[in-house]
Amino acid sequence: MKKNLLKFVIILFAVTCSVSAQNSASEARVEAILQKMTLEEKIDAIGGLGFDVRGLERLGIPQLKTADSPFGVRRDSRSNVMVGGIALAATWNTKLAGETGLQIGRDARSRGVAYSLGPGVNIYRSPLNGRNFEYFGEDPFLGSRLVVPFIQGIQSQGVSATVKHFLGNNSEYWRNTSDSMIDERTMREIYLPIFEAAVKEGKTGAVMSSYNLANGKYMAANGEIVNDILKGDWKFDGVFMSDWGAAHETLGAVNGGLDLEMPFGANMNRGKIMPLMKEGKITQATIDDKVRRLLRAAIRFGWLDRPQEDLSIPRFNQQGRVVALQAARESMVLLKNQNNLLPLDKQKTKTVAVIGPNGNPTAILGGGSASVAPFQTVSFLNGISNFLGTDANVTYARGLNNYNNLANKTSFTTDDGENGIKAEYFDNLELAGTSFKTEIAPNANHGQFFEFGSMASGDTDFSFAMFNPAKPSSSRRTGNFTPKTAGEYEFFVQQSGFGESNYRLYVDGKLVRDTWQIPIADTESMNFNFDAKPHKIVLEHKASGGLSQPFIRLGIVQKGTWVEVNALEMAKKADVVIVPVGFDATTEQEGWDRTFSLPPGQNELIQQLAKVNKNVVVVITSGGAVDMSPWIDQVSGVVQSWYAGQEGGTALAEILYGVTNPSGRLPATFERLATDNPTFNNYYPATDSNKVFYKEGVFVGYRGYEKNNVAPLFPFGFGLSYTTFDYKNLSVKPLNDRRFEVSFDVKNTGTRDGADVAQVYVGNKKDSKVTRPIKELKGFEKVFLKANESKKVSVILDKRAFSYWDVSAKNWQADAGDYDILVGRSSTEILLKGKANLKSEMTSEK
Repeated sequence: MKKNLLKFVIILFAVTCSVSAQNSASEARVEAILQKMTLEEKIDAIGGLGFDVRGLERLGIPQLKTADSPFGVRRDSRSNVMVGGIALAATWNTKLAGETGLQIGRDARSRGVAYSLGPGVNIYRSPLNGRNFEYFGEDPFLGSRLVVPFIQGIQSQGVSATVKHFLGNNSEYWRNTSDSMIDERTMREIYLPIFEAAVKEGKTGAVMSSYNLANGKYMAANGEIVNDILKGDWKFDGVFMSDWGAAHETLGAVNGGLDLEMPFGANMNRGKIMPLMKEGKITQATIDDKVRRLLRAAIRFGWLDRPQEDLSIPRFNQQGRVVALQAARESMVLLKNQNNLLPLDKQKTKTVAVIGPNGNPTAILGGGSASVAPFQTVSFLNGISNFLGTDANVTYARGLNNYNNLANKTSFTTDDGENGIKAEYFDNLELAGTSFKTEIAPNANHGQFFEFGSMASGDTDFSFAMFNPAKPSSSRRTGNFTPKTAGEYEFFVQQSGFGESNYRLYVDGKLVRDTWQIPIADTESMNFNFDAKPHKIVLEHKASGGLSQPFIRLGIVQKGTWVEVNALEMAKKADVVIVPVGFDATTEQEGWDRTFSLPPGQNELIQQLAKVNKNVVVVITSGGAVDMSPWIDQVSGVVQSWYAGQEGGTALAEILYGVTNPSGRLPATFERLATDNPTFNNYYPATDSNKVFYKEGVFVGYRGYEKNNVAPLFPFGFGLSYTTFDYKNLSVKPLNDRRFEVSFDVKNTGTRDGADVAQVYVGNKKDSKVTRPIKELKGFEKVFLKANESKKVSVILDKRAFSYWDVSAKNWQADAGDYDILVGRSSTEILLKGKANLKSEMTSEK
């Protein structure tokens, strides 16, 4: 025993010495290059060059490419498209997270990319955040365990990960001006841990700032968080870069810890920095530190020693396709399976109707900078039809007309009786002065939807939009809508844009929707009861410009007429109806929040299909929970598919027919009603303020539901299977005074092979010095078992598993005493209970 211990100590010492020597050599090389650079060259280096990081040819420093999307590589060509971040979190599979990162790294190297701009790791506070689909769910422990292998996979290929968005970017509305007010304990326990793991364990090469302010300062100039925590407490030695256009000042950004301003040095440039250096407000040491970090990354990842583009790696990456398919399989969550309708029997389902707007094409990702254009994709219709081949008849209908057509079909008349709607255009944001153009437009459908996907393949010149931004403008449309019959009508309004876009809607002189100050969702709807006479409609719109031209559309549809008649006839004749609904890149996207309800018309589609066929399975594409209350009791099955990437159709077919046993588990709580969410009353700021107060504190997600004694529709960690599992023989064994081993047996008691996610929660002391959640996830393992197979699962709980952030001591604190150890299949299905006793209180490092 002593010999083995001595051998281990010798090896550890040797490894430590080797790493230390390598670090010393790298630092010496950094210093040698730094000494040869002029001040002007150093300042130039910390300002970007579009989507590149500047090089310096005379010193052999190459210009380095960055590439957007955490789920593929949007640079110079099409790429594999992996599942969205929340879908990857739903796999609860750390190994698969690493394999996904590795394939993204390979795709990046094949295109010569140095910085992969991902992963995104912001916490899911509310389902309304339009960018939840990019992130890893509501729990910081789950996200931490996934982000580390994901980063390691990317960086194993000589590509730097760029973890984003640091910090408090938990919504998309008003993201450039909102101020996330987060108390210190909540920040440390909920919003920082995934970033902390990314830095300390994942050794990420870069971190990207968010657009928003946090506690009063823009994150690109927030020294209290960046310098003190990221670079101070965590010893981060990589590059802290701004999101594109997120820096707003020079002095604050330079001294606040920003190392690289993207896309250009609009604030961090010679003309602005050098005068401040002469005044003594910025030091040479501060500039040198930033350049050191850039050089350190270049040396660490080998960018100075080889071409970054590796032509031996195929851009059409078949290994990546395999991983994309496996992630799609493991991410889908079976939420409802009434009377065991699923898995479907291939011999008995001879007619399958696929009816829904996401059936074909299927939304592979939400919209915005996450967009990637695939070489090929398998829609839900493709996947089901390909799987069944000629063994069954697969029919298809969209079921709903698209919003563009519906807006075009919505007829208006002017006050003069002319067909069309009066449109006035202004060259300012407030409809001020005389319009520069007035016309009678055929409808209220103006402009073209801005979609990053059109730029994702390299087929479109993205730089054109960057260098030719749209100018701020506003418009007013006035017309009369005359219903054909009296009844209830649904209005929908859709916007887009990478600048701010706002509207006001008046019906019969009454302001019925006002987003003039705070733009919220890009697609909204509202209902009105109309008699069969003309009703005055006024739609006012303003667009701040940016990367897209002004776009807005208004459509009016009578309730009960949303669904295409042929879809209902098709459903009547089918053995089973698969209904792909949810969001897509036009309704859930960066820069916008979304509604809790499904997009307009989709609830009506599900309800009407359920009336004509008892075997309806709803498949939801979304980045989180949606309002299922209008139809959840009327359908037989529900599958949460998230955004399933390019291979989602194949994965769905395999799950529906039992080739793959569903093993996805929810990484976020799904509430019954929007009002149930712990953030409901404080998610949006007061109308006269940009401050968003995180009043729920640490009680986000399941922590908040349990504190508030609110039962969710589907709890955190939940997911159904085609087999059953049994948990037995819990043991909680102290390894020392700071670590415990929790072990138990999991058995597949059913007749099908499958996987379960064993979840370990720590129930916190009732007499804690601070108010704590009832329990918190602190361990998990995805267990793959053949029918009737058992496996012992072991999870190690360290001191952080028992700790809270002590604001007064500025440290992690675990109080002495007993803690409940809870093992289960979700946050509400606890199967085993034990105890862990801390004999004395513990503190641990920052």
